[in-house]
Amino acid sequence: MRFADESRLGRPFAKDPSVIRFGDRYLMYVSLPPWSPNRAPPGAPTGWGIGIAESHDLIRWRTIGEVAPVQACERNGICAPGARVIEGRVHLVYQTYGNGRFDAICHAVSSDGLHFERHPDNPVFRPTGDWTAGRAIDAELMPFRGRLWLWFATRDPTMTTQMIGVASADPASNLGRDAWRLEHDGPVLAPELPWERRCIEAPSVIERQGRLYMFYAGGYNNEPQQIGVAVSEDGRRWRRLSDRPFLSNGAPGDWNASESGHPAMFMDSNGRTYLFFQGNCDRGRTWWISWVGVEWTADGPRIVPFDR
Repeated sequence: MRFADESRLGRPFAKDPSVIRFGDRYLMYVSLPPWSPNRAPPGAPTGWGIGIAESHDLIRWRTIGEVAPVQACERNGICAPGARVIEGRVHLVYQTYGNGRFDAICHAVSSDGLHFERHPDNPVFRPTGDWTAGRAIDAELMPFRGRLWLWFATRDPTMTTQMIGVASADPASNLGRDAWRLEHDGPVLAPELPWERRCIEAPSVIERQGRLYMFYAGGYNNEPQQIGVAVSEDGRRWRRLSDRPFLSNGAPGDWNASESGHPAMFMDSNGRTYLFFQGNCDRGRTWWISWVGVEWTADGPRIVPFDR
């Protein structure tokens, strides 16, 4: 499977996937680039946006809508969506874009997966402390042990090293700015391995038999970015499963030679799990979304070549 949207640039371009099953279809939320001036319709937003694609088999996808910027905090763009179905509604966390260290996490809710009601407090979260620049991107939302957990990427005060932090909120709260608390005063995962370079981002978390597995991106875009896995019992302390990437970039000439990055784990209703990710072979002129199958062993996840 490969998916990209050509509407904004006239060439394939879609990044940062997040996939859910909602009703009788699958929905994928992706980051879309700013419009090319010669393709932009009247009144088109000037920054990044969030596209919505639909599938009935996880292989054939078509774009069916967008989450367009509407709030003042979104005027420079929005991207990096993270979707989760909670009690029959789609919760979407996403980041503002184009504001440097002031980018932060927003929240919206939908009853149909297409039309979203924004939280009036947006942005609802950014981290504090002397370990972080205060920026928050690449959010992942998940219910865990009676609270809503929010893993996110941030940077150190010099804005050079990207790392993962975590916060949580009472699901019975209004999930506004005052509802979120840091679960750890510092990063829960930071780059250490040579292939991770100075960046760990895009956490995607799945629960298996009471343990949490985080699939994360190591390295900035096209360095190459590759995907690793860490495991946790409590969401705060994480241990890498390997010192090598779980999913590497492709060989020269492959469609993902420049990177395999920004993971998104998805579990279908039949229990099968899929690792969605972005890739390209031209240093980011184009971007495609694909997936690989994942099965689970006593030692953790492994890639398997199954079809739908």
